[in-house]
Amino acid sequence: MKSITVFCGSSFGSDDIYKEQATLLGQTLAKQNIQLIYGGANVGLMGAVADGVLNEGGKVIGVLPHFLQSKEITHNNLTELILVETMHERKTKMSELCDGVIVLPGGYGTLEEFFEMITWAQLGLHKKPIAVLNIDGFYDDLIKLVQTMVDKGFLKQINRDMLLISDTIDELLEKMRNYEAPNVGKWISKEEV
Repeated sequence: MKSITVFCGSSFGSDDIYKEQATLLGQTLAKQNIQLIYGGANVGLMGAVADGVLNEGGKVIGVLPHFLQSKEITHNNLTELILVETMHERKTKMSELCDGVIVLPGGYGTLEEFFEMITWAQLGLHKKPIAVLNIDGFYDDLIKLVQTMVDKGFLKQINRDMLLISDTIDELLEKMRNYEAPNVGKWISKEEV
């Protein structure tokens, strides 16, 4: 893996552990020579993970829609900033640039980005690992909901197993390196999306 996209909150949340782990993830990526692809802002966990990479001499590409420049406050020290028109273009560009995705705590936007990436994987549009860093049990209830989807017949177990989860950075990165996408046929092509 040479580049990883990280989706996370533009806030720090209510516990210092979120910022600490976001910063540590950034530092770990830089030390392992993995480039960060993220939303381009210098606020919240987004800023923390970028600063973690940059402070260790790593490379960071930010992808930011024009209309969010004033709201999310663009990070000024990035290796590269790519400006796009829409949120969909942002996710598409972030997906194109990465070899895998890590999701940290966040709100609606983070969940929307995460679910689109895992849905694209389910549809066979990519074979990249999609991973959740479950800091301090933040995603426990979501993980239970996903299992309920399987139990109630709305999600196949093979698709549930596509989701990589750990509460430690090193274990999560190891799972991502060892990930093999299930051999399922594409339901649709990229052009149809």
